[in-house]
Amino acid sequence: MANATTDRIELFLNANHAEAETHPVADGTALVFSRRCPDKESPNEDAAALIVSNSGSAVLAVADGFGGQPAGEQASRIALESLTESVKEALSAGDTLRTGILDGFERANEAINAMGVGAATTMVAVEIDDGSVRPYHVGDSMALVVGQRGKTKLQTVSHSPVGYAVESGMLHEADALHHEDLHIVSNMLGSSEMRIEIGTHVQLRPWDTVLIASDGVFDNIPTQEVAELIRTGPLTKVAKFLAAECDQRMRNPREGQASKPDDLSFILFRLRG
Repeated sequence: MANATTDRIELFLNANHAEAETHPVADGTALVFSRRCPDKESPNEDAAALIVSNSGSAVLAVADGFGGQPAGEQASRIALESLTESVKEALSAGDTLRTGILDGFERANEAINAMGVGAATTMVAVEIDDGSVRPYHVGDSMALVVGQRGKTKLQTVSHSPVGYAVESGMLHEADALHHEDLHIVSNMLGSSEMRIEIGTHVQLRPWDTVLIASDGVFDNIPTQEVAELIRTGPLTKVAKFLAAECDQRMRNPREGQASKPDDLSFILFRLRG
């Protein structure tokens, strides 16, 4: 690819948004929301990032740190800072976004391991380029692409025992959200056994909705419900409703609803029509 540079980098660290922020990104619009767990006074261990190149491509990312304060917050910050630096270097050298993203995951894993305090983080990133999207992830932060009519065009698999059980058909998702092992993550940055899952390119149509999010979304709302929530309507309304729905289930779930209070971060993206 021709040499490009990063036109804009936005990092959302220890954020506590009242409402989503709107940003122009790669021939479309991204809305970013990150808020700490309800009634929690310690920092938000989630983080998010937008990396926009001057050639019109972009990388969107969310990380969910764990390992206790302050290690979790530091791990998610290191992950996104490593990713942004690697993508910047790749673009400047004329390398692909894929190269920069993979180098970013590897760099983050080494840096978090070097902390030596048992810190770890998940991370999900998507590259947006020439009207297509491609996901990369480690852990249970996920990516979802939904068409306007509700068709799921892309869904990553959570790297967890529960996530694999759902994917294999051994466990229904409605039961998964109430499973005692829902909190267990089997792949993370900060582990010598970390592995990066790379998805395929999916061509986007106008009004397709891309969502990347921490488990604050997907551990509280079944994926099909999430798809229905985000598939249509102005993106600002979608972001507001998704945040409110997660908050309601964390604070005051109705009968039968899952409830897992947690930090909450997501990025929504749509191409301009």
